[in-house]
Amino acid sequence: MLKKTLLLLFSVFIYCTALAQSADTVYNQYLDFNLAKLQGEQDKVQELGEAILPRADKLPEKARINFYFSVGKMYEDNDQPDKAVVYYEKVAAAVPDYYVVHRALGYLYLAKSNRVAKQLNASGNDKVMNTQLHTAYVNAVKKALPHLEKAEACDHTDETLEIIKNLYKGINDLSGLNSLNNRLNALSKNCIDILTDK
Repeated sequence: MLKKTLLLLFSVFIYCTALAQSADTVYNQYLDFNLAKLQGEQDKVQELGEAILPRADKLPEKARINFYFSVGKMYEDNDQPDKAVVYYEKVAAAVPDYYVVHRALGYLYLAKSNRVAKQLNASGNDKVMNTQLHTAYVNAVKKALPHLEKAEACDHTDETLEIIKNLYKGINDLSGLNSLNNRLNALSKNCIDILTDK
């Protein structure tokens, strides 16, 4: 009985040690990823980032959020907006007052709405296609607006404010446009501009 108990305890110890080493390994890779980012080694950044992704859950929570933001930026810089959105959305969900990620998401969704608008303008008289594209345009705009509004509320730029107003006009949402100032005021109360690892 004593042998079985000792064997069980030893197995549990080995398992816990392996888990700890795995977490340490991922964190060390995360540090290497950040160093490569600082040194501008873009190929290495992508290689390390993609190696960490399957085990990112082993990173401490704040480091994981920071990592996801960096991965989103990495994909955005590599013209992979759909992949960037996935990781930016994780950051926005975890830290909803971090307006930097909202600006990134807002402009990525805006770019998507602009692509759909071009398709809509080129679709001619095809009513079915026009209806589908108009719906896709409105959906993309509605995804962009909350993110652009949070970014605008926390870090005003005339350009972003004008874009927001034009988007509301473009989807004929006058009530949204008329209540914009109240929303911006409410959104400006809690703004985070820097993520930390600790």
